[in-house]
Amino acid sequence: MKSPRSLPPSDRAEILIVTLHRLALAFSVLAAIAIGAPALAQTQAPTTPAAADATAASAEPIGNVAALTGTVTVVRNKNSLALKLRDDIFLNDVVQTSADSSLGITFDDGTTFRLSANAKIAIDNYVYEDGGKQNAATFNIGRGTVAFVAASVAKTGDMKIDTPTATLGIRGTTGLVEVPDNASLAQSATGNVAIKLYPDDDGHVGRIEVNDRHGASLGALTRGASGFSIRGGAASGGAMRFAAVPLVIAPRELQRDQGFVRQVHSAQTLGRQIVTEQRAFRRANPAAAPNRGNPQAPQRPNGPPGLNNNRPNINRPGQQQPAAPDRRGQREGQRQGQPQPPPHSPQPGARPQQPATQPRLGGAQQPVPQARPGGVQPAPQMQRPRAAARPTLPQRGRPLAPRDRRRDGQSR
Repeated sequence: MKSPRSLPPSDRAEILIVTLHRLALAFSVLAAIAIGAPALAQTQAPTTPAAADATAASAEPIGNVAALTGTVTVVRNKNSLALKLRDDIFLNDVVQTSADSSLGITFDDGTTFRLSANAKIAIDNYVYEDGGKQNAATFNIGRGTVAFVAASVAKTGDMKIDTPTATLGIRGTTGLVEVPDNASLAQSATGNVAIKLYPDDDGHVGRIEVNDRHGASLGALTRGASGFSIRGGAASGGAMRFAAVPLVIAPRELQRDQGFVRQVHSAQTLGRQIVTEQRAFRRANPAAAPNRGNPQAPQRPNGPPGLNNNRPNINRPGQQQPAAPDRRGQREGQRQGQPQPPPHSPQPGARPQQPATQPRLGGAQQPVPQARPGGVQPAPQMQRPRAAARPTLPQRGRPLAPRDRRRDGQSR
Protein backbone atom coordinates (compact mmCIF):
# COMPACT_ATOMS: atom_id res chain seq x y z
CA MET A 1 0.00 0.00 0.00
CA LYS A 2 1.35 3.37 -0.91
CA SER A 3 2.07 5.91 1.80
CA PRO A 4 0.06 9.19 1.62
CA ARG A 5 3.34 11.06 1.22
CA SER A 6 4.06 9.13 -1.99
CA LEU A 7 0.76 10.24 -3.56
CA PRO A 8 0.58 13.31 -5.74
CA PRO A 9 -0.49 16.56 -4.01
CA SER A 10 -3.87 16.59 -5.80
CA ASP A 11 -4.77 13.10 -4.50
CA ARG A 12 -3.74 13.96 -0.98
CA ALA A 13 -5.93 17.06 -1.02
CA GLU A 14 -8.93 15.06 -2.22
CA ILE A 15 -8.48 12.46 0.56
CA LEU A 16 -8.27 15.22 3.14
CA ILE A 17 -11.45 16.86 1.89
CA VAL A 18 -13.40 13.56 2.01
CA THR A 19 -12.16 12.86 5.54
CA LEU A 20 -13.16 16.27 6.79
CA HIS A 21 -16.58 15.93 5.20
CA ARG A 22 -17.20 12.60 6.95
CA LEU A 23 -16.11 13.99 10.31
CA ALA A 24 -18.44 16.98 9.94
CA LEU A 25 -21.35 14.69 9.08
CA ALA A 26 -20.67 12.46 12.12
CA PHE A 27 -20.48 15.46 14.47
CA SER A 28 -23.82 16.80 13.16
CA VAL A 29 -25.55 13.46 13.74
CA LEU A 30 -24.23 13.25 17.32
CA ALA A 31 -25.32 16.81 18.03
CA ALA A 32 -28.84 16.13 16.78
CA ILE A 33 -29.11 13.05 18.99
CA ALA A 34 -27.82 14.93 22.02
CA ILE A 35 -30.33 17.75 21.55
CA GLY A 36 -33.38 15.60 20.73
CA ALA A 37 -33.03 12.99 23.49
CA PRO A 38 -33.73 15.35 26.47
CA ALA A 39 -36.65 16.96 24.65
CA LEU A 40 -38.18 13.56 23.95
CA ALA A 41 -37.71 12.49 27.56
CA GLN A 42 -39.31 15.67 28.86
CA THR A 43 -42.28 15.20 26.51
CA GLN A 44 -42.99 11.56 27.38
CA ALA A 45 -42.17 11.45 31.08
CA PRO A 46 -44.99 13.65 32.44
CA THR A 47 -47.77 12.37 30.14
CA THR A 48 -47.45 8.63 30.67
CA PRO A 49 -48.00 8.56 34.47
CA ALA A 50 -50.70 11.22 34.28
CA ALA A 51 -52.58 9.31 31.61
CA ALA A 52 -52.28 6.11 33.63
CA ASP A 53 -53.58 7.85 36.77
CA ALA A 54 -56.50 9.39 34.87
CA THR A 55 -57.43 6.03 33.39
CA ALA A 56 -57.27 4.35 36.78
CA ALA A 57 -59.37 7.10 38.38
CA SER A 58 -62.08 6.97 35.73
CA ALA A 59 -62.25 3.17 36.01
CA GLU A 60 -63.25 3.27 39.69
CA PRO A 61 -66.91 3.84 40.65
CA ILE A 62 -67.63 7.03 42.59
CA GLY A 63 -71.22 6.34 43.66
CA ASN A 64 -74.27 4.12 43.35
CA VAL A 65 -77.95 4.29 42.49
CA ALA A 66 -79.80 4.65 45.79
CA ALA A 67 -83.41 5.03 44.56
CA LEU A 68 -85.09 4.59 41.20
CA THR A 69 -88.57 4.61 39.71
CA GLY A 70 -89.53 4.34 36.05
CA THR A 71 -87.01 4.43 33.20
CA VAL A 72 -83.64 6.09 33.88
CA THR A 73 -80.64 6.06 31.55
CA VAL A 74 -76.97 6.98 31.71
CA VAL A 75 -74.79 8.11 28.80
CA ARG A 76 -71.40 6.48 29.33
CA ASN A 77 -68.65 6.34 26.70
CA LYS A 78 -71.18 7.49 24.07
CA ASN A 79 -73.48 4.57 24.94
CA SER A 80 -76.94 4.97 26.47
CA LEU A 81 -77.59 2.34 29.16
CA ALA A 82 -80.52 1.65 31.47
CA LEU A 83 -79.82 2.06 35.18
CA LYS A 84 -80.95 -0.25 37.97
CA LEU A 85 -80.92 -0.02 41.73
CA ARG A 86 -77.40 -0.33 43.23
CA ASP A 87 -75.69 0.22 39.85
CA ASP A 88 -72.28 1.92 39.88
CA ILE A 89 -71.84 5.57 38.86
CA PHE A 90 -68.61 6.76 37.22
CA LEU A 91 -66.90 10.05 36.48
CA ASN A 92 -68.19 11.82 33.33
CA ASP A 93 -71.51 9.96 33.46
CA VAL A 94 -74.58 11.86 32.26
CA VAL A 95 -77.73 10.57 33.95
CA GLN A 96 -81.22 11.59 32.90
CA THR A 97 -84.75 10.67 33.85
CA SER A 98 -87.77 10.36 31.58
CA ALA A 99 -91.40 11.29 32.16
CA ASP A 100 -92.90 9.79 35.35
CA SER A 101 -89.49 8.63 36.62
CA SER A 102 -87.08 9.66 39.36
CA LEU A 103 -83.54 8.83 40.45
CA GLY A 104 -81.48 8.99 43.63
CA ILE A 105 -77.65 8.88 43.49
CA THR A 106 -75.33 8.71 46.51
CA PHE A 107 -71.60 9.33 46.10
CA ASP A 108 -68.73 7.93 48.13
CA ASP A 109 -68.64 10.88 50.55
CA GLY A 110 -72.41 10.73 51.17
CA THR A 111 -73.44 13.57 48.84
CA THR A 112 -76.83 12.66 47.39
CA PHE A 113 -78.88 13.97 44.47
CA ARG A 114 -82.56 13.38 43.79
CA LEU A 115 -83.71 13.91 40.20
CA SER A 116 -87.38 14.38 39.39
CA ALA A 117 -88.98 13.61 36.02
CA ASN A 118 -87.27 14.94 32.87
CA ALA A 119 -84.10 15.94 34.71
CA LYS A 120 -80.48 15.72 33.58
CA ILE A 121 -77.19 15.97 35.45
CA ALA A 122 -73.54 15.36 34.50
CA ILE A 123 -70.63 14.48 36.83
CA ASP A 124 -67.83 16.69 35.52
CA ASN A 125 -65.41 16.28 38.44
CA TYR A 126 -65.23 14.21 41.60
CA VAL A 127 -62.22 13.72 43.87
CA TYR A 128 -62.72 12.32 47.34
CA GLU A 129 -60.46 10.68 49.89
CA ASP A 130 -61.30 9.93 53.51
CA GLY A 131 -59.62 12.64 55.56
CA GLY A 132 -58.20 14.32 52.44
CA LYS A 133 -57.78 18.07 52.04
CA GLN A 134 -58.02 18.23 48.24
CA ASN A 135 -61.59 16.93 47.88
CA ALA A 136 -63.57 18.54 45.07
CA ALA A 137 -66.68 17.90 42.98
CA THR A 138 -68.47 19.62 40.11
CA PHE A 139 -71.99 18.66 39.02
CA ASN A 140 -73.73 20.19 36.02
CA ILE A 141 -77.54 20.35 36.11
CA GLY A 142 -78.77 20.64 32.52
CA ARG A 143 -82.52 20.64 33.13
CA GLY A 144 -85.27 19.62 35.54
CA THR A 145 -85.83 19.84 39.29
CA VAL A 146 -82.94 18.43 41.35
CA ALA A 147 -82.71 18.30 45.14
CA PHE A 148 -79.37 17.65 46.84
CA VAL A 149 -77.82 17.22 50.27
CA ALA A 150 -74.09 17.91 50.58
CA ALA A 151 -71.68 15.85 52.69
CA SER A 152 -67.93 15.52 53.24
CA VAL A 153 -66.74 17.04 49.95
CA ALA A 154 -68.58 20.31 50.66
CA LYS A 155 -67.30 20.40 54.25
CA THR A 156 -63.65 19.50 53.62
CA GLY A 157 -63.11 20.69 50.02
CA ASP A 158 -64.84 22.50 47.18
CA MET A 159 -68.25 21.45 45.83
CA LYS A 160 -69.83 23.28 42.91
CA ILE A 161 -73.05 22.98 40.95
CA ASP A 162 -73.16 24.48 37.46
CA THR A 163 -76.35 25.64 35.76
CA PRO A 164 -76.80 27.30 32.35
CA THR A 165 -76.73 30.79 33.91
CA ALA A 166 -75.04 30.47 37.33
CA THR A 167 -72.46 28.53 39.35
CA LEU A 168 -73.23 27.58 42.96
CA GLY A 169 -70.67 27.15 45.70
CA ILE A 170 -72.10 24.60 48.15
CA ARG A 171 -70.91 24.99 51.71
CA GLY A 172 -72.57 22.01 53.37
CA THR A 173 -76.33 22.18 53.20
CA THR A 174 -79.51 20.97 51.50
CA GLY A 175 -80.78 22.72 48.41
CA LEU A 176 -83.05 22.54 45.41
CA VAL A 177 -82.35 23.74 41.86
CA GLU A 178 -84.92 24.21 39.10
CA VAL A 179 -83.61 24.53 35.53
CA PRO A 180 -86.26 24.99 32.82
CA ASP A 181 -85.69 23.72 29.30
CA ASN A 182 -85.10 27.22 27.90
CA ALA A 183 -82.81 28.39 30.71
CA SER A 184 -80.07 29.29 28.24
CA LEU A 185 -82.34 32.08 26.89
CA ALA A 186 -81.41 34.73 29.41
CA GLN A 187 -84.09 37.21 28.37
CA SER A 188 -86.93 34.67 28.59
CA ALA A 189 -89.38 35.32 31.42
CA THR A 190 -89.92 31.57 31.94
CA GLY A 191 -86.25 30.57 31.53
CA ASN A 192 -85.01 31.73 34.94
CA VAL A 193 -83.03 29.30 37.07
CA ALA A 194 -84.39 29.00 40.64
CA ILE A 195 -82.03 28.25 43.54
CA LYS A 196 -83.39 27.43 47.00
CA LEU A 197 -81.79 26.69 50.38
CA TYR A 198 -83.40 24.37 52.98
CA PRO A 199 -82.31 22.97 56.35
CA ASP A 200 -80.56 19.62 56.64
CA ASP A 201 -82.20 16.62 58.24
CA ASP A 202 -80.80 17.65 61.66
CA GLY A 203 -81.99 21.26 61.26
CA HIS A 204 -78.60 22.69 60.30
CA VAL A 205 -78.64 25.40 57.61
CA GLY A 206 -75.54 25.85 55.48
CA ARG A 207 -74.64 28.37 52.80
CA ILE A 208 -74.98 28.61 49.00
CA GLU A 209 -72.80 31.14 47.20
CA VAL A 210 -74.20 32.23 43.81
CA ASN A 211 -71.89 33.41 41.02
CA ASP A 212 -72.37 33.94 37.32
CA ARG A 213 -70.58 31.73 34.81
CA HIS A 214 -67.64 34.15 34.72
CA GLY A 215 -67.07 34.00 38.50
CA ALA A 216 -68.68 37.32 39.47
CA SER A 217 -70.56 37.13 42.77
CA LEU A 218 -74.36 37.49 42.58
CA GLY A 219 -75.20 36.89 46.25
CA ALA A 220 -75.44 34.18 48.90
CA LEU A 221 -78.24 32.21 50.60
CA THR A 222 -77.87 31.67 54.35
CA ARG A 223 -81.47 31.36 55.61
CA GLY A 224 -83.66 28.29 55.37
CA ALA A 225 -86.56 28.30 52.88
CA SER A 226 -85.03 31.19 50.92
CA GLY A 227 -84.08 31.41 47.27
CA PHE A 228 -82.86 33.33 44.24
CA SER A 229 -84.12 33.62 40.70
CA ILE A 230 -81.31 34.17 38.20
CA ARG A 231 -82.46 36.69 35.62
CA GLY A 232 -80.68 38.25 32.66
CA GLY A 233 -79.98 41.97 32.57
CA ALA A 234 -78.71 44.58 30.14
CA ALA A 235 -75.77 43.63 27.99
CA SER A 236 -72.43 45.32 28.66
CA GLY A 237 -69.64 45.07 26.15
CA GLY A 238 -71.46 42.36 24.22
CA ALA A 239 -71.86 40.08 27.30
CA MET A 240 -75.17 39.46 29.05
CA ARG A 241 -75.32 40.37 32.72
CA PHE A 242 -77.22 38.29 35.26
CA ALA A 243 -78.74 39.19 38.58
CA ALA A 244 -79.86 37.10 41.57
CA VAL A 245 -83.35 38.35 42.47
CA PRO A 246 -84.77 37.22 45.86
CA LEU A 247 -87.41 34.56 45.34
CA VAL A 248 -90.71 34.53 47.23
CA ILE A 249 -91.68 30.88 47.85
CA ALA A 250 -95.47 30.40 47.94
CA PRO A 251 -96.94 28.04 50.58
CA ARG A 252 -98.01 25.49 47.97
CA GLU A 253 -94.57 25.56 46.36
CA LEU A 254 -92.95 25.31 49.79
CA GLN A 255 -94.96 22.17 50.56
CA ARG A 256 -93.90 20.58 47.27
CA ASP A 257 -90.23 21.46 47.90
CA GLN A 258 -90.34 19.96 51.38
CA GLY A 259 -91.53 16.70 49.82
CA PHE A 260 -88.49 16.71 47.51
CA VAL A 261 -86.22 17.44 50.48
CA ARG A 262 -87.61 14.50 52.48
CA GLN A 263 -87.03 12.24 49.48
CA VAL A 264 -83.41 13.26 49.11
CA HIS A 265 -82.76 12.78 52.83
CA SER A 266 -84.33 9.32 52.67
CA ALA A 267 -82.26 8.46 49.59
CA GLN A 268 -79.09 9.56 51.41
CA THR A 269 -79.80 7.21 54.33
CA LEU A 270 -80.28 4.23 52.03
CA GLY A 271 -77.51 5.33 49.68
CA ARG A 272 -74.87 5.43 52.40
CA GLN A 273 -75.61 1.79 53.19
CA ILE A 274 -75.44 0.76 49.52
CA VAL A 275 -72.18 2.65 48.93
CA THR A 276 -70.59 1.05 52.00
CA GLU A 277 -71.62 -2.44 50.91
CA GLN A 278 -70.38 -1.95 47.34
CA ARG A 279 -67.03 -0.56 48.48
CA ALA A 280 -66.55 -3.45 50.90
CA PHE A 281 -67.34 -5.91 48.12
CA ARG A 282 -64.77 -4.31 45.78
CA ARG A 283 -62.10 -4.39 48.48
CA ALA A 284 -62.81 -8.05 49.23
CA ASN A 285 -62.84 -8.91 45.50
CA PRO A 286 -60.17 -6.75 43.84
CA ALA A 287 -60.20 -8.94 40.71
CA ALA A 288 -63.93 -8.35 40.10
CA ALA A 289 -64.62 -5.93 37.24
CA PRO A 290 -66.77 -2.85 38.04
CA ASN A 291 -70.37 -2.97 36.90
CA ARG A 292 -70.38 -0.68 33.86
CA GLY A 293 -73.81 -1.77 32.60
CA ASN A 294 -72.66 -3.71 29.53
CA PRO A 295 -75.91 -4.64 27.74
CA GLN A 296 -74.29 -7.74 26.24
CA ALA A 297 -73.17 -9.16 29.56
CA PRO A 298 -75.04 -12.32 30.70
CA GLN A 299 -77.59 -11.85 33.44
CA ARG A 300 -77.02 -13.62 36.75
CA PRO A 301 -79.56 -16.24 37.82
CA ASN A 302 -82.18 -15.20 40.35
CA GLY A 303 -81.62 -18.27 42.50
CA PRO A 304 -78.99 -18.73 45.24
CA PRO A 305 -75.30 -18.40 44.25
CA GLY A 306 -73.99 -21.50 42.52
CA LEU A 307 -77.43 -22.73 41.47
CA ASN A 308 -79.10 -22.29 38.11
CA ASN A 309 -82.64 -23.56 38.19
CA ASN A 310 -83.25 -22.54 34.59
CA ARG A 311 -80.52 -24.74 33.20
CA PRO A 312 -81.84 -26.68 30.20
CA ASN A 313 -81.51 -30.49 30.08
CA ILE A 314 -79.21 -30.79 27.07
CA ASN A 315 -77.80 -34.16 26.06
CA ARG A 316 -74.22 -34.42 24.99
CA PRO A 317 -73.45 -35.69 21.49
CA GLY A 318 -73.81 -39.46 21.39
CA GLN A 319 -75.58 -39.66 24.74
CA GLN A 320 -79.07 -41.18 24.79
CA GLN A 321 -81.74 -40.84 27.40
CA PRO A 322 -83.06 -44.19 28.74
CA ALA A 323 -86.63 -44.89 27.70
CA ALA A 324 -89.24 -45.76 30.30
CA PRO A 325 -90.10 -49.50 30.20
CA ASP A 326 -93.52 -50.27 28.70
CA ARG A 327 -94.67 -52.98 31.11
CA ARG A 328 -98.25 -52.71 29.96
CA GLY A 329 -97.38 -53.72 26.39
CA GLN A 330 -95.22 -56.54 27.71
CA ARG A 331 -98.03 -58.03 29.79
CA GLU A 332 -100.47 -57.76 26.90
CA GLY A 333 -98.00 -59.52 24.62
CA GLN A 334 -97.57 -62.32 27.17
CA ARG A 335 -101.31 -62.84 27.40
CA GLN A 336 -101.94 -62.89 23.70
CA GLY A 337 -98.74 -64.70 22.70
CA GLN A 338 -98.76 -62.97 19.37
CA PRO A 339 -95.66 -61.58 17.71
CA GLN A 340 -95.30 -57.84 17.12
CA PRO A 341 -95.52 -56.51 13.57
CA PRO A 342 -92.18 -56.20 11.78
CA PRO A 343 -90.34 -52.93 12.51
CA HIS A 344 -89.54 -50.26 9.99
CA SER A 345 -86.44 -50.52 7.93
CA PRO A 346 -83.39 -49.48 10.03
CA GLN A 347 -81.48 -46.32 9.36
CA PRO A 348 -77.84 -46.43 8.26
CA GLY A 349 -75.60 -47.35 11.19
CA ALA A 350 -78.43 -48.89 13.26
CA ARG A 351 -78.06 -52.12 15.17
CA PRO A 352 -79.44 -55.32 13.60
CA GLN A 353 -83.01 -55.99 14.57
CA GLN A 354 -83.90 -58.85 16.88
CA PRO A 355 -86.59 -61.41 16.02
CA ALA A 356 -90.11 -60.51 16.98
CA THR A 357 -90.30 -63.32 19.54
CA GLN A 358 -87.86 -65.47 21.45
CA PRO A 359 -88.45 -68.97 22.88
CA ARG A 360 -89.38 -69.29 26.48
CA LEU A 361 -89.35 -72.30 28.75
CA GLY A 362 -92.68 -74.02 28.75
CA GLY A 363 -93.41 -73.27 25.12
CA ALA A 364 -94.69 -69.72 25.66
CA GLN A 365 -93.52 -66.94 23.46
CA GLN A 366 -92.31 -63.59 24.85
CA PRO A 367 -92.48 -60.49 22.68
CA VAL A 368 -89.27 -58.55 22.26
CA PRO A 369 -89.33 -54.73 21.96
CA GLN A 370 -88.87 -53.61 18.39
CA ALA A 371 -86.10 -51.28 17.21
CA ARG A 372 -87.16 -47.68 16.85
CA PRO A 373 -86.54 -45.67 13.69
CA GLY A 374 -83.11 -44.08 13.59
CA GLY A 375 -81.29 -47.04 15.14
CA VAL A 376 -82.14 -46.15 18.78
CA GLN A 377 -82.87 -49.29 20.81
CA PRO A 378 -85.13 -49.12 23.87
CA ALA A 379 -83.76 -50.06 27.23
CA PRO A 380 -84.06 -53.80 28.12
CA GLN A 381 -87.08 -54.75 30.19
CA MET A 382 -86.51 -55.62 33.81
CA GLN A 383 -87.84 -59.09 34.68
CA ARG A 384 -88.09 -60.90 37.93
CA PRO A 385 -85.88 -63.99 38.32
CA ARG A 386 -87.79 -67.18 37.61
CA ALA A 387 -87.34 -70.60 39.09
CA ALA A 388 -85.51 -73.30 37.16
CA ALA A 389 -87.75 -75.08 34.70
CA ARG A 390 -88.80 -78.64 35.58
CA PRO A 391 -87.89 -81.46 33.13
CA THR A 392 -90.62 -82.23 30.67
CA LEU A 393 -92.32 -85.61 31.39
CA PRO A 394 -93.13 -87.95 28.54
CA GLN A 395 -96.70 -87.81 27.47
CA ARG A 396 -99.04 -90.69 28.32
CA GLY A 397 -99.93 -93.20 25.64
CA ARG A 398 -96.66 -92.69 23.81
CA PRO A 399 -94.88 -96.01 22.95
CA LEU A 400 -91.38 -96.30 24.35
CA ALA A 401 -88.42 -96.92 22.09
CA PRO A 402 -86.75 -100.39 22.35
CA ARG A 403 -83.78 -98.91 24.27
CA ASP A 404 -86.09 -97.22 26.73
CA ARG A 405 -87.98 -100.52 27.28
CA ARG A 406 -84.80 -102.29 28.39
CA ARG A 407 -83.95 -99.51 30.82
CA ASP A 408 -87.52 -99.63 32.10
CA GLY A 409 -87.31 -103.42 32.67
CA GLN A 410 -84.02 -103.18 34.53
CA SER A 411 -85.35 -100.55 36.76
CA ARG A 412 -88.27 -102.77 37.71
